[in-house]
Amino acid sequence: MTVERQTSIGSKWQGTGGLFERANAIVRDIAQPSLTQLVLRFALAVPFWRSGVNKWDGFLQLNDVAVLLFSSEFKLHLPGGPYGFPAPSVVAFAAGSAEILLPLLLVLGLATRLAALGLLAMTLVVQLTVPDGWPVHVTWAAMALGIMAWGPGRISLDHWIERLKR
Repeated sequence: MTVERQTSIGSKWQGTGGLFERANAIVRDIAQPSLTQLVLRFALAVPFWRSGVNKWDGFLQLNDVAVLLFSSEFKLHLPGGPYGFPAPSVVAFAAGSAEILLPLLLVLGLATRLAALGLLAMTLVVQLTVPDGWPVHVTWAAMALGIMAWGPGRISLDHWIERLKR
């Protein structure tokens, strides 16, 4: 192969490489880390919030469906058996409370890593009770792990609290 031909092929690749680099720069500008972290927090919060809201009839008042689900559908192998301690109503109350509180913390970006850890633990329990839902559950787990690994980002109360400490 002649030197001229090699140079011609090299410049074509260089032009293509430059195009890919420009495209990557545009994508990088759109997907700013803080925006990505905010979107991850909201995306993980929404399904748990919706589930939690559906468990309540009013302030601290679980609906009958929530208790029924935990006593008949979600038969977890808890200490004391499915009808021992903790009672299904206690587990339903704890789960319903966590499904309200943890998404709120995530959206606010307050105690974010701990909230994501709590939702990861809930995801694992949900996976044990509804194994066919694994495609969705693995997505929730990935979001929770991402939040735990990279934190809440600049658009969060955690970030502002940290700045105030300095």
